[in-house]
Amino acid sequence: MICPNLLNPKIPGPQQPVNPTDYERSIMSYYALYRACHTEDYDYIYKAFSPPQPITSIARPGQFKGKRIGIIGGGLAGLSSAFELRKLGYDIEIFEANSERVGGRVYTYYFDEEKKYYGEFGPMRIPVNHETVWYYINLFGLETIPWIQNDPNTFIYLHQTRVRNDPMGENVMKYIYPSYDMTGWEAETPWQELGYYGIEAPVLLAPPRARSEIIRVLPDYSRQLLFWDSLNVRQMFQWRKLSQGAINLLSNLFPIGGEFLYNNFVDFVQEYYPVSFWYMYQIAGGMVKLPLAFCSSFTSKNPEKYYPDVPAARLGNVRYMPGYSVKGIFYNEDNTVSVSYTNDKSDRIQYKSFDNIVCAVPFSVLRTFEIKPMFSSIKMQAIKEVNYGNAQKTAIYCNRRFWEEQGITGGGSYTDLPVTTIWYTSHYAKAKSPNEPGVILGSYNFNLDAVRLGNMTEDERIIKIKRDVEEVHGLPVGMLDPIVAAYKTQNWTSDPLFRGAFCYFTPEQKKLFSWPMTLPEYNGRVFFAGEHISALHRWQQGALQSGMEAANALAYSESIKWNIK
Repeated sequence: MICPNLLNPKIPGPQQPVNPTDYERSIMSYYALYRACHTEDYDYIYKAFSPPQPITSIARPGQFKGKRIGIIGGGLAGLSSAFELRKLGYDIEIFEANSERVGGRVYTYYFDEEKKYYGEFGPMRIPVNHETVWYYINLFGLETIPWIQNDPNTFIYLHQTRVRNDPMGENVMKYIYPSYDMTGWEAETPWQELGYYGIEAPVLLAPPRARSEIIRVLPDYSRQLLFWDSLNVRQMFQWRKLSQGAINLLSNLFPIGGEFLYNNFVDFVQEYYPVSFWYMYQIAGGMVKLPLAFCSSFTSKNPEKYYPDVPAARLGNVRYMPGYSVKGIFYNEDNTVSVSYTNDKSDRIQYKSFDNIVCAVPFSVLRTFEIKPMFSSIKMQAIKEVNYGNAQKTAIYCNRRFWEEQGITGGGSYTDLPVTTIWYTSHYAKAKSPNEPGVILGSYNFNLDAVRLGNMTEDERIIKIKRDVEEVHGLPVGMLDPIVAAYKTQNWTSDPLFRGAFCYFTPEQKKLFSWPMTLPEYNGRVFFAGEHISALHRWQQGALQSGMEAANALAYSESIKWNIK
């Protein structure tokens, strides 16, 4: 199944304005589905990505005044949970281990005091259909600008052959295909269509309701979803009868799948089925502005700006506590819950009790908590077994935008060298002179390449990255040495506060764990949130939506108890 609209240059698309309205985003989203030949999925995707029902429709504003909640983790999931639960009057304490920055895996690194030049080590783009993210962007009044996903002047450099990334894939077919052992029809098919054939087309064979389960968490799944869930990415490519040569090619051009060939196919296709990469945006000035907006809302003297429908007197208080590292979770005899913790000023273990807890840390971190008594057997199994992938990013600050001299203003270059992908940040206008500085991601890779490059010594790593970038761009060896003025690397698996970049299921883990991971523990006293709890791993959408859903579940559970009393 090849979509006739996919590479059709005669189908004009909508433009991307700054700060798009909800209507403009809907037009872009629908157009992307049209180009991908499944507009019938629009309503399913919109519903799956929309925020849950307002928490004030479950319980009254201020209903739980005086009740106390502890939130473990100050990333987007913990922040959105706190933001929503505050509406019901809860007093909330957020335990955040990181004392140096806010945002969890949202990590904007600034190279200058004016915060003009920066790299994103966490999320760097927002699809137009990630409705929950846009709900908060609009609420906080954050400025958004287009993210350039594709630029025809970027490079594809495979098997030591360099071409420009033209939108029809002709350069790759003409110059790179001959070095791959592919079948006749594969050699005559543009790589974008080969990717569509192996990634999106298989799920489009199923009815829309079944394929929408890719982006939903349910107690039971259809037979179609269970089949996809049983396969890793390579197995799906093989089931589609793609040759090993074609699989090798695609693994370099679709790195989130190619670097995770032995992970769950559903966790890969969840990014392509909802056409996430067609139209994307970024927050002007850095993604960190979103978690900072949450924190500002907690301390604002004008809370009506953030809570227009809740009287200020009915709001609870939120205390954000950086440098507080939770070590354990305990269920008490009086039906309360406690956490043990240290702070960055003392290693002494302290304890604090709450009426409820929202646990919004990755399972990679929760695994080393003391949990007494243990959670349910299936939850403990998930905490132990659910897979986390690695990601490594190295941002390089250049005193000259050498890539613009080659006509590149955004997008990414792809290579089979260890750097894997190079991204040209598009948060500033094209340079007025060739001597204006700029920042690019000199390397963004995953899994094994992230481990191998990320764990080199710092000096070895930056030298290797500069040499690989030069090779991809066809530049003389050593040219970047005087151009690269500064750099910064984030290797998520080696970060002790995260121990992994994101949840990435292995085969059958969606069937086994996705629903049990969402369920509360300790008689409805502990709830869970985070991108790993959501159906959309690796994205801000999953973190924020799961935080809201955990808050709603907690409110619903406590409302039932309230009514019984």
